[in-house]
Amino acid sequence: MRTRYRIQAPGHAHFVTSTVVEWLPVFTSSACCDVLIRSFEHCREHKGLRIHGWVILDNHFHAILSGPELANTIRDLKRFTSRALLEQIRAEGREWLLNQLAYYRAAHKSASEHQVWQEGVHPQAILGDQMMLQKLEYLHNNPVKRGMVAAPEDWRYSSAHEWNKGALPVMKCDAWR
Repeated sequence: MRTRYRIQAPGHAHFVTSTVVEWLPVFTSSACCDVLIRSFEHCREHKGLRIHGWVILDNHFHAILSGPELANTIRDLKRFTSRALLEQIRAEGREWLLNQLAYYRAAHKSASEHQVWQEGVHPQAILGDQMMLQKLEYLHNNPVKRGMVAAPEDWRYSSAHEWNKGALPVMKCDAWR
């Protein structure tokens, strides 16, 4: 892995992106999105993960995360979600997607029949409030820019809900400072 894609500032929050292989649409059902949400919550409760902002789209997620051993936590999260997502995709009868996830499996991934995630998360250390606000705006507006909703808070699987009075967020975020 190239050093520019490593978590170089362990004490800082990092903006991360994790993409499904070949940008396949894994997160098109609530059940698949919920697999990722439950994994985030598990890592929060058991690994000290702090979640400052997040969004799940059909083929990737963005998040601003911090915590001890962040690289290992993200690795574990992706490993667990791969297994759970494959089970859910099977349960949904999306055989075409399973076939694609098998077809696009990297040759060196011989321990598994399928590959869900592309390697890496392209972490960017958040070095101040201005950068934090820029990354939050970017991830919250991602569904809007893609034409999926009119406003960030209209996208269910996003932390944008937390800025609306009376809204029930899917998952609460941790304070930035």
